[in-house]
Amino acid sequence: MSEQSAKPYLIRAICEWCADNGLTPYLAVKVNPDTRVPMAYVKNGEIVLNVGASATRRLTIDNVGVRFSARFSGTSQEVSVPMAAVAGIFAKETGYGFAFTVAQNPVTSLAEATSTPEPAIEAALRTDIKAAKESGDRKRSKAKPRASHLQVIK
Repeated sequence: MSEQSAKPYLIRAICEWCADNGLTPYLAVKVNPDTRVPMAYVKNGEIVLNVGASATRRLTIDNVGVRFSARFSGTSQEVSVPMAAVAGIFAKETGYGFAFTVAQNPVTSLAEATSTPEPAIEAALRTDIKAAKESGDRKRSKAKPRASHLQVIK
């Protein structure tokens, strides 16, 4: 038996927490071909949606995705977001919430994760290491660059 993702449970929990505290839950989405959202509101391949009770009708958050009906510029539209496209859930007023990693293309993501640093980054690292060695700071000279994989949300 495979383990289910905790993402839908966390999204439902933040939505419920927002409702209990009079806050507005916003859903951050990375738009992909499986995402049904009003494209006029998509910027840089992303959209942020108000999923509060007063903004949606028939809101469903399950293991497959988030679905609801909402009005955009006075026109009712059906919205469907696969769980894999959800980039985060947060309270509009406070910013508290969760951010999730969204891989656009698994092959591209793997290639980026395993690629070598760009030449400019390598040159900057060599300069830093050389300066550290000259100043006698041995701890800094042994430091290796790390890719940040965590995002901090208030």
